Amino acid sequence: MATFAERMVPVLVLWLAVCLTGTWAVDRGNFKTCDQSSFCKRQRALKPGESPYRALLETMELTNTRLTLQLINDNNKVRLLLELYRLQGNITRVKINELKPLKPRYEVPDVLIREPPTEPLSLLSQDENGVVLSLGSESQRVIISARPFRLDIMEGSDVLMSLNSRGLLTFEHLRMRKDTFSYKVTSTVASVWDNIKRVFSSQADPEADKKEETDPANQAETTKEEEEKVEDGMWEEMFKSHSDSKPNGPSAISLDFSLPGVEHVYGIPEHADTLRLKTTENGDPYRLYNLDVFQYELYNPMALYGAVPVMLAHNTQRTTGIFWLNAAETWVDISSNTAGKTVFGKMLDYVQGSSETPQTDVRWISESGIIDVFLMLGPTPKDVFSQYASLTGTQSFPPLASLGYHQCRWNYNDQEDVQSVDAGFDEHDIPYDFIWLDIEHTDGKRYFTWDPHKFATPKEMLQGLKDKKRKLVAIVDPHIKIDSNYKIHNEIRSRGFYVKNKDGGDYEGWCWPGSAGYPDFFRADMRAWWASMFAYDKYEGSMENMYTWNDMNEPSVFNGPEVTMHKDAVHGAWENRDVHNLYGLYVQMATADGLTQRSGGVERPFVLSRAFFAGSQRYGAVWTGDNAAEWDHLKISIPMCLSLGLVGMSFCGADIGGFFKTPSTELLVRWYQTGAYQPFFRAHAHLDTPRREPWLFGPENTALIREAIRQRYALLPYWYQQFYHAHRTGDPIMRPLWVEYPQDPATFAVDDEYLIGRDLLVHPVTEEGARGLTAYLPGKDEVWFDVHTFQKHNGAQNLYIPVTMSSIPVFQRGGSIIPRKVRVRRSSECMEHDPYTLYVALNLQRTAEGELYIDDGHTFNYERKEFIHRRLSFAKNILSSVNLAPDAQFTTRSWIERVVILGASKPSKVTLKTADGQDSQLEFDFDASMSVLTLRKPGMNAGADWTVMLQ
Repeated sequence: MATFAERMVPVLVLWLAVCLTGTWAVDRGNFKTCDQSSFCKRQRALKPGESPYRALLETMELTNTRLTLQLINDNNKVRLLLELYRLQGNITRVKINELKPLKPRYEVPDVLIREPPTEPLSLLSQDENGVVLSLGSESQRVIISARPFRLDIMEGSDVLMSLNSRGLLTFEHLRMRKDTFSYKVTSTVASVWDNIKRVFSSQADPEADKKEETDPANQAETTKEEEEKVEDGMWEEMFKSHSDSKPNGPSAISLDFSLPGVEHVYGIPEHADTLRLKTTENGDPYRLYNLDVFQYELYNPMALYGAVPVMLAHNTQRTTGIFWLNAAETWVDISSNTAGKTVFGKMLDYVQGSSETPQTDVRWISESGIIDVFLMLGPTPKDVFSQYASLTGTQSFPPLASLGYHQCRWNYNDQEDVQSVDAGFDEHDIPYDFIWLDIEHTDGKRYFTWDPHKFATPKEMLQGLKDKKRKLVAIVDPHIKIDSNYKIHNEIRSRGFYVKNKDGGDYEGWCWPGSAGYPDFFRADMRAWWASMFAYDKYEGSMENMYTWNDMNEPSVFNGPEVTMHKDAVHGAWENRDVHNLYGLYVQMATADGLTQRSGGVERPFVLSRAFFAGSQRYGAVWTGDNAAEWDHLKISIPMCLSLGLVGMSFCGADIGGFFKTPSTELLVRWYQTGAYQPFFRAHAHLDTPRREPWLFGPENTALIREAIRQRYALLPYWYQQFYHAHRTGDPIMRPLWVEYPQDPATFAVDDEYLIGRDLLVHPVTEEGARGLTAYLPGKDEVWFDVHTFQKHNGAQNLYIPVTMSSIPVFQRGGSIIPRKVRVRRSSECMEHDPYTLYVALNLQRTAEGELYIDDGHTFNYERKEFIHRRLSFAKNILSSVNLAPDAQFTTRSWIERVVILGASKPSKVTLKTADGQDSQLEFDFDASMSVLTLRKPGMNAGADWTVMLQ
């Protein structure tokens, strides 16, 4: 029987969690503002002006692959080393580090998929004021100005981007603390040596002493040292009751970027804010620091669970990107010379001939590390996606089943509960693929275990799901219960795999199990060991239809500063301060490796992670964390996932219904309708909320939810095709309208509707009590078809749409062909051999094209060319299917059951010609009122060549 203390641990942990959350709302006092983060306050106090840095042109070295150049800070004489690279694919890389640091500064590993390949740089001109370098094409060049240091990238006569144009480059050099014994010894020796040198030099030059006294550089240095003595937070910092020892002292870096002609910038997730980033002059900068923020506030720049330091800038002429590769706490300031101007004010400027060009200025501030920035020069949105993908990789290609519906809550109580919920889906004829288990399924929050009473025979439960072609996800968090009877803990401790505290002992904090250790995922040997724990013979009770969820991996430490790990905790040679934002990436990486390795490298993994960084897209899915059952939280899920998609992370979703609180029935239905058209589709709810399985709200609402989920399943072939495309190219799946309509300013700030791929436009209903909404249909020469009614609408218009509770406004772009599978099954795997219906939407030129991608849905065999990839096209009244991958080998039993052509004319006859030369007449129906032609049961194999002719 458990001791009283053991029984009290969950109670105390829940009490602590409730204290952190107040009344299930974020306590902003738990999290720092810029003024409470000493390095941010220190850097932000510096105002734009002339930079103290100048380029020492005489130190320039130019090889075929890089330029190096020293910079000097004229205030303190500290030298920096600038490295500049021209990379393949129209990317410029700029690195700045101390020339001779006291100790190495952290450079982020494992995020780039390889050392980026370079292209030659060539010198165009040089004088005492600076140098001009060619970036390949004659029109694109880099200008480095010497005094003050400034770097401009130009194309023709246009400045694309400027670095340090506002003089905000800062590099706090590593130094010894002045009140330490070692510093006093060192400085005493140095002082004696200086005196000896002075004696000899003054004998040779009697004016030397006078010169040294009046040397402005020495005066500046003395002044600087005096300033540094009084700066708070440089060598130790307090936040609430927590002390940060800062053994390396101040080490912050900062650099400003100017973007002429730009008014719209995007990215730098994760924030619960609009798609278009706001200016920050009148508040805090956007913060990037992975934190466990309970029920976060909306429309502010507070840090959340993940951090991707990538920003995109867009105007009608060009899209560019900035990738700031730094894993420390980072703040991003944004200012604009057009911020706050009304449309009327801008029109007045135009009428009066105001010559001020719009410009956005961005300043990045990080606590430590080096400046390592990739300037992605586009020029198109898809060029920027490709450029970023070439650096950090693309979205992993998930198992097809993971694109279906996921049913989750904290917690399904026991095996009988799981079986009951599973049966409920069958009883109500609602498809689903995954049921999820949260922390209560374990034996006392010991991960990789099962509660021996509630989940006594997990394989029996998993087999029951497998028999229905369904799957399960179980949570594995990275905080390990400190318990000498717990095998996982004992092994991690014996191998020395825990993160260390500043004094060298194992770091301990409080989380769900009570006192917990935190595995050091920055160690490759630790990650390899963690991965090995997912083997079927190590993770008892696991089977091939069980997958994993990594929560709390910011990491969350309930009794830590800002509910996370102390910055002076130690990972090998580095402080958590240097590496913090990488922790979640490494947890997901090791977990995904484990799921892959357990099958001998055959099966694709599925891993959901709450924390993330640049590159996390390679390892699985993410979600928007602990949201609330409120209408504004439903609305914010759209820009949050759009922002993630822009920086490579396409597999995104939000907890359907809201994690905290209880949704009204209307909100729950609308959330299902929205979530069905977002990449990751999972319902989830807090322990204290009433149950909310889809059938618990009366037959009418069950029917509405069922229909939304069925719409998702019908579109699975299209979703899967979009994930394949994202995996190959880096293009986002759920994308803002401006990505496809980059020259239409009306799309630039739209974030209540979006595209799935190129061809589906979705405007979910996210207003309470809505009776109608206005959707913007882009494209001056486009037409759009309502996917439910087949009504045709012209592009480049705001369309008012009356809505009822059953409405999900979705439009198919004229000129596209979308495959669907419309037969209702219990899960995606049950649909494997089902036939396809092709929806052919004609444009104004009466043409259309699309693709059909098919593979086994779960293995890596597609990498060995085991797939079908076909081009579908309609032109001159001929619909055809052509093989896009003649060297690929795969067969399918699926066939084409129906073809629906929108915007068609009535033919006199329809003829099918198959690859063997056989002709046959097809039956068809024509709806003249809607111009819809339906071809019945043409019957050709989905993987074959065929042609259908309308005559």
